[in-house]
Amino acid sequence: MKAFVVEKYGKDGLRAAEAPVPTVGDRDVLVRVSASSINPLDKMVRDGEFKQLLKYKTPFVLGHDVAGVIERVGPAVRGFQVGDEVYARPRDLRIGGFAEYIAIDQDDVAPKPASLSAQEAAAVPLVALAAWQMLVDRAKVRPGQKVLIHAGAGGLGSTVIQLARHLGATVATTTNTATMELVKSLGADLVFDYTKEDFSAQLSGYDLVVDSLGGTNLDKSLTVLKPGGLAISVVGPPDAQFAKQLRAPSFLGVVMNVLSRKVRKQAKALGVRYEFFFMRASGSQLRQLGALYDSGKLRPVIDRVFPFDQTIEAMAHVEQGRTKAGKVVISLDPTT
Repeated sequence: MKAFVVEKYGKDGLRAAEAPVPTVGDRDVLVRVSASSINPLDKMVRDGEFKQLLKYKTPFVLGHDVAGVIERVGPAVRGFQVGDEVYARPRDLRIGGFAEYIAIDQDDVAPKPASLSAQEAAAVPLVALAAWQMLVDRAKVRPGQKVLIHAGAGGLGSTVIQLARHLGATVATTTNTATMELVKSLGADLVFDYTKEDFSAQLSGYDLVVDSLGGTNLDKSLTVLKPGGLAISVVGPPDAQFAKQLRAPSFLGVVMNVLSRKVRKQAKALGVRYEFFFMRASGSQLRQLGALYDSGKLRPVIDRVFPFDQTIEAMAHVEQGRTKAGKVVISLDPTT
């Protein structure tokens, strides 16, 4: 099959290649990929940023999002059959969406939302699961709470805004001048143009901040939280819980705590909390999220669709900051 494979860690390590069609395990479904999409995690894995924790053995196929059609099922698979349209964020160490075929554990797969095209569905899994796990599982957001979401026009931010609004929260977000109307249409109540305004000078008493920028932005975010409030960052620094989640050796948990000591100390001094977040695969949660897409509560935001043979160009488009809003999708449909 045709695939885009990480031959070596680093910016130039991704190559088009011929790869074997994956072996289908007892609990796996073999999916003929219709579309995938690009996430910041793809760059991080390609560059080896998590190689001490996620021990991918090169060469491996990149890609964390998949929408496609089941072509084969393992003997222990229940609830799926050949011909089903599905979508998934395959679990870590079993990624491979940038290929014509991928074998995925049945627990990571869900029926594709009927209202979405394959390209739209491919933009959903990672960011939607991250939004759900941060807002519902981790922060337990309730109606009337106040949530600040940074980079609201991004693939993750645009999804978190919509889900937070659905959960009944008051939503503030930061974005640039060009996308202010977009984030308002997604449900943001307060919008700050980061090129002109300092959100931290105007906000206070927030229950939750979702940070995807890090650095000084995270430092400022801690100051807008109410006592006991929570800042969740998807860009770090990582903490010991992250190492535990990935079942890493205990010494790496100590290392993670050292890396996050400064921000955790800042948070403690302000009477607030800091946590690093790394999402996990879940087909059952994708089923719940699929219902929200089909009911119109959520909608994907897509910046651009690239043909499969331009996957490396699509990665560069994202890395160079040329995305205006939402996700970049890779289509294996030759008609697009």
